Amino acid sequence: MLRPSLALTAVVSLSVLWSVQVAAQSPWQAEWERVTTAAKKEGKVVAGIPASAELRKELEKRFKARYEGIELDLFPGRGPQNVRKIADEYKAGIRNFDLSIGGTDTLLYGLIEPGIAEPFEPYMILPEVKEPKNWWGGHIWGDNKTAKRHVYSFQAYTSENLWHNTDLLKPGEVRSYDDLLNPKWKGKLGVLDPRSPGAGHATWTFFWMIKGEDYLKKLSRQDLFLSANQRQLAEALAKGKLALTIGISYYTLQPFISASLPVKPLPTPKEGTYFSNGSGCAAIVKNPPHPNATKVFINWLLSKEGQEVFGKAMGQATRRLDVETKWLQEFGIQAAKDFFNLEVYYKYQNHLEDAIEKFRRPSLEIARKLLQ
Repeated sequence: MLRPSLALTAVVSLSVLWSVQVAAQSPWQAEWERVTTAAKKEGKVVAGIPASAELRKELEKRFKARYEGIELDLFPGRGPQNVRKIADEYKAGIRNFDLSIGGTDTLLYGLIEPGIAEPFEPYMILPEVKEPKNWWGGHIWGDNKTAKRHVYSFQAYTSENLWHNTDLLKPGEVRSYDDLLNPKWKGKLGVLDPRSPGAGHATWTFFWMIKGEDYLKKLSRQDLFLSANQRQLAEALAKGKLALTIGISYYTLQPFISASLPVKPLPTPKEGTYFSNGSGCAAIVKNPPHPNATKVFINWLLSKEGQEVFGKAMGQATRRLDVETKWLQEFGIQAAKDFFNLEVYYKYQNHLEDAIEKFRRPSLEIARKLLQ
């Protein structure tokens, strides 16, 4: 048995050792240790995510393997539906959701403008996430005009937003957007409804930017098959009911591609295309019910591993410099970090707040007027 003096010496030594270890930790390490401990007590994080079964499966599997004890409660769905649900619950005093992942305009309309989102930056803790040098273009914020930093944009790429049924349309038949006005395609063009946020709206906006309202008037007279349901458009394309679709995402068409059905991206027409961040934005609901678990998930999502998982499931390109994205070329997608410079990106993007105000909202009014 230790004499009292020796016992006291041992306690003091352990206390000193613990103090030295704590002091040796950098501030972020101490914060991360506190956050992860608290997150496990909270037990879960609740998030709205894009409507992809593959994304949900991979996020749940990979996050659980990394952070046992924190469950992911994910709600796949179209962005506008998710944020509407979040906003309705918030107004009713229900605090269920912690965050939402989707497009910039969806989050701006649904969470930022109603004032039910938190500043995002304080949730970035890990150096690999927080350091701007790890991201192409540094940190890019969806709400770049107001500079509130509530919406983080973690992707940037161009994509071939026109997909065709190879049995009905050959690539050489549409080399310019003007070719879409050919009477041959009347009733054979499917468009993701541009009256709602999403790639259909973004592409419609780009048409207006480069072709003007008169072009949109002519396009609207092509008996467009409009739908807010990507799956419906994808099935119609794969079954030959449509020759071409506008605004459909790769992740929606992936099952049809895997089944060797006749759908392929159309090479980008000669006028070029716009930059997108796809579904690659995140915003945190004001006063989230699981704040620490939300911090853990956000830092994992924006880590190298998290961005690899998200990008592969969605077929979209991250801005993280340490994630391989050139494989996406096979699906008509070019990561901004691999092929472009920032000057070109900012010139042709129409998804950040400044461009949404200048281009998307006016083109939305045109869509509502023409597509009755």
